[in-house]
Amino acid sequence: MSEQRPSKDEYFMEISNVVAKRSTCLRIHVGAVIVKNGRILSTGYNGAPYGFEHCLDIGCIREKENIAHGTRHELCRAVHAEQNAIIQAALHGVSIEGATVYCTHQPCILCTKMIINGKIKRVVYQNGYPDEMSIAFLNQAGIEILKMPSCEEEEKPGEERPLSV
Repeated sequence: MSEQRPSKDEYFMEISNVVAKRSTCLRIHVGAVIVKNGRILSTGYNGAPYGFEHCLDIGCIREKENIAHGTRHELCRAVHAEQNAIIQAALHGVSIEGATVYCTHQPCILCTKMIINGKIKRVVYQNGYPDEMSIAFLNQAGIEILKMPSCEEEEKPGEERPLSV
């Protein structure tokens, strides 16, 4: 991020990175912020369902079973950040139609389907995720996708940003 005033995309992405710090996942900390008309509608981070013990406290089944990232989503206790942000909006009666979701990581196919059905119009993310189908679905749905450079990446002027890793 530049030393100047951050763009709106940089601003909301930085907030998603702060939200990710609340994650209780042992493998990856993910944050999501849903924004419409410059206002935050909802946030979410990945962690165990409401009332369940956190993986921080009892361990990670995916680690124990050596399950690769981007596979076997059903073998995870966590609710994804994007899912939690969408659920929080729904619980509080907040429409996310036409909004932008800022995610620390590319959404998986499960979150992508929720994003599509939630009528979110734009996805901005920072870090790739091994799920090519999610990008294909977002493209098919006509959802705008922007991959921003992560803190570790150095953006080179005039260089194209890949949509997936």
